[in-house]
Amino acid sequence: MPTQNQYITSPNALDEFCEQLRDSPRLALDTEFVGEESFVPKLELIQVATNNTAAVIDFPAVQSGGSLDAFWEIVCNPAIQKVVHAGRQDLDLFAVHAGQIPKPFFDTQIAAAMVGFGPQVAYANLVQRVHGTKLDKAHTFTNWSARPLSQDQLAYALEDVTFLLAIHDHLHTRLSKLGRLHWVDEEFSRLEGAVGDTRREPQERYQRVRGWDTLKPKYAAVLRELAAWREGEAKRRNVPRGRVMRDEVLLQLARHPPRNIQELRAVRGLHGSEADRNGETILATMQAALALPPSAWPEVPKERKPEPESAGLLELLQAVMKARATEEEIAPTLLATTADLQALVDAKTNRTALDLPLLKGWRRVLLGDTLLDVLDGKLVITINPKSGTLTWSQPST
Repeated sequence: MPTQNQYITSPNALDEFCEQLRDSPRLALDTEFVGEESFVPKLELIQVATNNTAAVIDFPAVQSGGSLDAFWEIVCNPAIQKVVHAGRQDLDLFAVHAGQIPKPFFDTQIAAAMVGFGPQVAYANLVQRVHGTKLDKAHTFTNWSARPLSQDQLAYALEDVTFLLAIHDHLHTRLSKLGRLHWVDEEFSRLEGAVGDTRREPQERYQRVRGWDTLKPKYAAVLRELAAWREGEAKRRNVPRGRVMRDEVLLQLARHPPRNIQELRAVRGLHGSEADRNGETILATMQAALALPPSAWPEVPKERKPEPESAGLLELLQAVMKARATEEEIAPTLLATTADLQALVDAKTNRTALDLPLLKGWRRVLLGDTLLDVLDGKLVITINPKSGTLTWSQPST
C-alpha cells in the first residue's frame, strides 16, 4: 500500500512526482471529471498510485501553470502497466489529453467478472470482498470543480487508487490459475476499440440515437446528416450534444422534415434560440440529405418478430449460457447478451454468415461451439432431477 500521499497543484510538484513514477512497473489510475456542461467532460483530478506513493493531481491548477507532457509521457509508456477500474471514461479522457490511449492497461472490473465476482462489480464492493476494507461513500456526489477541496475530499479521491494494485495482484493470480489471462487480454482489446468508438466519425453518430432503426432509409439519411451537424456544432461551442438538440428532436426532424423556418419553429422541443442561430443551416442540411440518391442512404435493419420456434431456441440457449457461466464462475453477461444469442439463432435459422463475437476467441471455446452443437441437434439437454442443474451430452445412437 502507498505510504506517501500528495496533493499536486503546480507543474514543479508534478515534475518531481513524475521522477518517482518513472521506474514503477505499473500505475493505478483514476479520474474525477464534470461532464454536464461541456462537449468533452472537464477533467478535474487525476489520481495516481504506485506501491510506494500516491497523489491527487489537480488538473486545472497544474495546466494553468504549465504543461503535463512529462506526466502523459509516463502514462503512455508501453513498459508501464496501467490499472483502472471501469476505466472506459478514464481511458477516453486520457486519450483526449495525451493524444493516445494509454497501453497496456488492466481493467479490474472486467477481470473481476471473469473470475466470479459478477458483472460490473463496483470498486467499493470489490475492495471490501478482496481487501476486507469498507470504503467511505460520503463524497460520491461531490462537485469536483469546486475549490478548495477539503482533506476529506482528497482522501476520498485517493481511495479510488489506493487499493487498485492489490486488487490487480489478486485478480491476476486468479486469472493465471484459471488459464484466463489471454481471455482478459481479448476483453481489454475490445475495450480499447470501444474507447476509440467514442471518437467515431460524426457521420456514424446517428446510430446512437434511440429509434434510428425505425426510420425508412431515406429518412435515416436525414438523421445521419443532422446528427453529424449537431456533433460538429456541439464540439465547436463546447457544449453537450443535448444542449444543441436532444436526440428525440433529431428523430422528429428526420421523420417529418420541416420545409421552412415556420415549420421548424413549430417542432416541439427545439429551442427557439437554436432556430434563430442555425435554422437555415438545419433546413439546408435536411434538404441536402433528402436529395441524396438511394445508394447513399444508410442500411436500416429490417424489423422482424421472432418466430415462436426462435423464441424457444433463444430461451434454451440462455439456459445453456447461464449453466455454463455458473460452471465456470464467470458473469453470464460477459459471455453473451440476449442480442448476441438472438443473432446466433437468426443466423442459423436464415443460414447466413456466422460472423458473431460469440463465435470468436475465448467465447467460442467456452460457449459458442456448445451452442452451435445444441442448434445442430448434436447435443441433448437434460436436467438433473436431484440438483436441478442443466447438463448436455451427445445423443445416444
